Amino acid sequence: MRPKITYKNTHKFSKKELEDLFLSVEWSSGEYPEKLVIAMRNFNTVFSAWDGEDLVGLISVMDDGIMNAYIHYLLVKPDYQLKGIGKELVERVKKHYDDYLRIVVICENKNVKFYEYCGFENETGKSPLFITDLEN
Repeated sequence: MRPKITYKNTHKFSKKELEDLFLSVEWSSGEYPEKLVIAMRNFNTVFSAWDGEDLVGLISVMDDGIMNAYIHYLLVKPDYQLKGIGKELVERVKKHYDDYLRIVVICENKNVKFYEYCGFENETGKSPLFITDLEN
């Protein structure tokens, strides 16, 4: 049976809500809930999924205000995966940014099929580049 999920467009979350969500999918960002609270306030767009008072999913997007939007986080608690929540969050982003030239997502290889299912295409000849260890 599908849970009754409600969706919100909000930037306000408690440290505990974000910590629980991020750690449920074993993302190290969950170890910094106070930073996540600030990050969520600073994203241009954040859609979230709720089962009652329980935060069960979230998508966050940065944009340049006119042409490009970048999906940064998309996560759904494991017990709520494969129930259409992630796809619904992506659809809300696609609708919100429907007049932009492109929506970009960089994802782990294991998630490529999900994003293709949501309409994204891998751009041949392009590769994402990262700096993750800023101490060097």
